[in-house]
Amino acid sequence: MPRYILGIDQSTTGAKAVIFDHQSRIVSAAFREITQYYPQPGWVEHDANEIWDATVTAIAEAFKNGRISPEDIDAIGIANQRDTTVLWNKKTGEPIGRAIVWLDRRTLPICEQLRAKDRAGIEERTGCLILPNDAATKIRWLIENDRTVQKGLARSELLYGTIDTWLIWKLSDGAVHVTDYSNASVTLLMNARTLRYDDWILNELGIPREILPEIRGSGEVYAYTSPDAFFGVRVPIAGDIGDQQGAALGQVCLKPGMVKNTYGTGSFMIVNTGHRYVPPVGGLFSPVLWTLNNEVTYGLEGMADVSGAAIQWLRDGLGIIHESGEAEGLASQVPDTQGVYFVPAFVGLGAPHFDSYARGTIIGVTRATTKHHIARAALEAIAYQTRDAFEIMRREAGVELQALRVDGGGAKSDFLMQFQADILGVPVERPVITETTVLGAVYLAGLTVGYWQSLEEIEANWRLDCRFEPRISEHRREELYRGWQRAARRASGWLKEQ
Repeated sequence: MPRYILGIDQSTTGAKAVIFDHQSRIVSAAFREITQYYPQPGWVEHDANEIWDATVTAIAEAFKNGRISPEDIDAIGIANQRDTTVLWNKKTGEPIGRAIVWLDRRTLPICEQLRAKDRAGIEERTGCLILPNDAATKIRWLIENDRTVQKGLARSELLYGTIDTWLIWKLSDGAVHVTDYSNASVTLLMNARTLRYDDWILNELGIPREILPEIRGSGEVYAYTSPDAFFGVRVPIAGDIGDQQGAALGQVCLKPGMVKNTYGTGSFMIVNTGHRYVPPVGGLFSPVLWTLNNEVTYGLEGMADVSGAAIQWLRDGLGIIHESGEAEGLASQVPDTQGVYFVPAFVGLGAPHFDSYARGTIIGVTRATTKHHIARAALEAIAYQTRDAFEIMRREAGVELQALRVDGGGAKSDFLMQFQADILGVPVERPVITETTVLGAVYLAGLTVGYWQSLEEIEANWRLDCRFEPRISEHRREELYRGWQRAARRASGWLKEQ
């Protein structure tokens, strides 16, 4: 009988279950959206119980859609939204309030205090930029502001985890409390060189070590599913990786210098730096990409918090489209934006600006501007932010981009991928399977249990769907990019100017 690997991709927008075969083909998949809570401007929260329920429902639907039995699964791999922070009671299993999402900006004052104390030292040790995204600052905020958390800590009742930790704990019915190096490396909690929790950070933020999960490799058997939690069967949970590192592995960016970009709620460009740790530089941070067979692979990453979320705003905020795919149709009906630029700094600007005080801006609007121009400017903004990240990699890490491998929901847009090639001036390569985030987790789980024998075997499974070549002149490319840079400067520091 055929055997499969189950991948769970718990993203900012929902839970996805994808079942892969030995040729890395998708046999079945299902998705369940989760609720986004915005209790105050700049705050973003999720319900951890809803995340668990959505995950179980998506898995059940994937089994049903593919007519696959849980007994046919050899292992489970998990990829997850990074830094989203959950605290729960280890006796009852109940979360303490809502999870604070990676996008949330409430911890900015804590970040500013840390920067003032030892910015250079903290960033060099942890590989992280000191940002509200970091889970460490979220834990500190909860310790300072949540009475239930304070009482739970006093009674030694609480556990902390990012979403991978929460899901593994739930799937195993509380048997293990673990995370992996890739997830821990972006929390500001871990020393990037020693791969242990950083004592200075824990002491400075008053975070008890006993609430933290054990840090393990990205590919190993952490536990087996509890039959009560997982459809009556015991299956090894054998892969764990942060979503963006998972996409790099799913794109088989296995050699130093290989670059991928993922277009999701935000966009994330990663370059593989091999076994060499390069401290944060020029607005890039330095995650562990994965650990496998006791070998550590590092990278450099540039991040834009808002990419696909800008298209969702066209739908939910402006109401000019009914579904995200309609943005491409609108954009294609006009030859350009007529000079309109859309800077989607809803929660600030990412690399290279990392300006939490920036806010969204649409500039260059005239009486002739239509929804078509706005939609086109929103799509183009995603490509401009990707170039922002690459310019830093080129300058600071000495990377020359030969081609960009792309994935995520936005990679399905031919319009966006063509404009991305145009504005970078290099080919953009879209694989047959764009669900590479979950594929990376699946590869880790499969390699761990012997479903695949080597990295070379999975590398042979990567297949090209479409290659987009640059079409515009260098003069036009630079002219457009200079306009974007001007617009980004206008959006910067908006909240500080009040």
